Amino acid sequence: MDPKRGTPKKNNTEHLIADRREGIGVCGWILVSISFLLVLITFPFSIWACIKVVREYERAVVFRLGRILPKKAKGPGECLILILPCTDTFIRVDLRTVTCNIPPQEILTKDAVTTQVDGVVYYRIHSAVSAVANVSDVHSATFLLAQTTLRNVLGTKSLAQLLAGREEIAHGIQDILDSATEQWGIRVARVEIKDIRIPVAMQRTMAAEAEAAQEARAKVVAAEGERNASKALKQASMVLTESPAGLQLRYLQTLTTLAAENNSTIVFPLPINMFEKLGQKNRGG
Repeated sequence: MDPKRGTPKKNNTEHLIADRREGIGVCGWILVSISFLLVLITFPFSIWACIKVVREYERAVVFRLGRILPKKAKGPGECLILILPCTDTFIRVDLRTVTCNIPPQEILTKDAVTTQVDGVVYYRIHSAVSAVANVSDVHSATFLLAQTTLRNVLGTKSLAQLLAGREEIAHGIQDILDSATEQWGIRVARVEIKDIRIPVAMQRTMAAEAEAAQEARAKVVAAEGERNASKALKQASMVLTESPAGLQLRYLQTLTTLAAENNSTIVFPLPINMFEKLGQKNRGG
């Protein structure tokens, strides 16, 4: 497969099967001639058994005396699919996208956490001849390979990587499957990790850890607010120290606020200078 996804190499087409240029031999041609002669003798009744119809999304792989004929699968619009009796057989191959649901797999992650992960794989057959000649059951083989690849890849990841990097892991699994199933004529379109299940005890531990982290952040924010408030109060005290009249006004404003909010509260205003004189007498004594 070309590094640019979806473009097969020029020399990779019908892999792993025998060289078809050997032909079917003299005996084979004799049998084919006899079969063709029978078709002519029983014409037009035999024509209904010889001509096959293939749907738009299907391809027909024709075997003549056990050898695939021709090198390319036949499809609609190319030619009439003529099947000779006794010598020819054919297999229909569906080229539509197949959905492969991977059941939950119990996986031990890199950090020794047991999880259950399920997923889905979307793939299609792009080479009908390879899908028929190179593997006995292409769909079953792809399904089992997807299960094994999912377990192998996720076993090398930690739980944090598994929860945070689903998309990257899915792309990695897709690349592995695409490379492994190329000789089967399969093209993997997409891989998705559907659900990750972790034990209940681990869920409680993670929830407690998240709650503790939130409380720690709240304490940091509160401490930051206290520090900023203390800085503002310090600056305000310096301003009030420079202006005693301003302190008196602030005192009266506070009394007004208390009287407006709590009408049942009785406030006895006292001059601040009185407290200052009392403080001086205490220091003098």
